[in-house]
Amino acid sequence: MPNKTLGLDNRLYDYLLSVSLREPEILRQLREETARHPRAGMQIAPEQGQFMALLAQLLGATKTLEIGVFTGYSSLCVALALPPTGKIVACDVSEEYTATARRYWEAAGVAHKIDLRIAPALQTLDDLLAAGVAETFDFAFIDADKDNYDAYFELSLQLVRTGGLIAIDNVLWRGQVADPQVQDSSTQAIRAFNEKLHRDERVTLSLLTIADGLTLALKR
Repeated sequence: MPNKTLGLDNRLYDYLLSVSLREPEILRQLREETARHPRAGMQIAPEQGQFMALLAQLLGATKTLEIGVFTGYSSLCVALALPPTGKIVACDVSEEYTATARRYWEAAGVAHKIDLRIAPALQTLDDLLAAGVAETFDFAFIDADKDNYDAYFELSLQLVRTGGLIAIDNVLWRGQVADPQVQDSSTQAIRAFNEKLHRDERVTLSLLTIADGLTLALKR
C-alpha cells in the first residue's frame, strides 16, 4: 500500500466524483456555466466545494467570511450548508464576475444569507474590525490575489473566533511552489505564506492535496 498521497489520473478522479459528489442541480448549472468563462480556472473543484460545506456543518457555522467570490460557486456551496439564519460576508472587486454569483444565489434561495461587499478585500476586512466584530466568524475562505494572502490571513485570524477555521486555496499552485525555477511574485508569495504557516503556533495546521492544495488553519 502507498504511504504517501495518491496521485489521481482522469479515470480515478472520475471514479472519485462518481462515488462521492452530491452536487445540487443549481451548483452543477453554475459550475458548467463558469466552465465556459475565459477565467474558468479560478473556480474551485466541485469536491472541494462539497468538502467546505461539510466543514461548515462540522463547525456548526452561522457566520462565515469569503475573500474572493468570482462567479459564486464556493459561496453557494457554503450558503446552502448554513442554517436559515446563517450569513456570509463575501469580498470581491468585480461587479461583472459577481453578477453571475448574484443570479445563482437568487435562484438557489440563499441571496439573503450573503452580504456581498464590492471593494478591495483588505478594506472590507479592516472595516469589519473597526465595526467591532473581531472573533465572531466561524469560518473563513481565502481565494483571491496571492500576493495579499498573508495580509488576508492576518486579518481573518483576528475576525475568526477561537476554534474557528480558515481555509486557504491554491497553496500548491499547480505544483509551481516546488519548482525553484518559477520565481514570479505570486508563486513566491505562496511559498513564503506556506512556510510562515508551517511555523505559526497560533493555529493547528493541515495542508491537503485536494484540488490545487487547500490549507486548513484552526485558530487556537
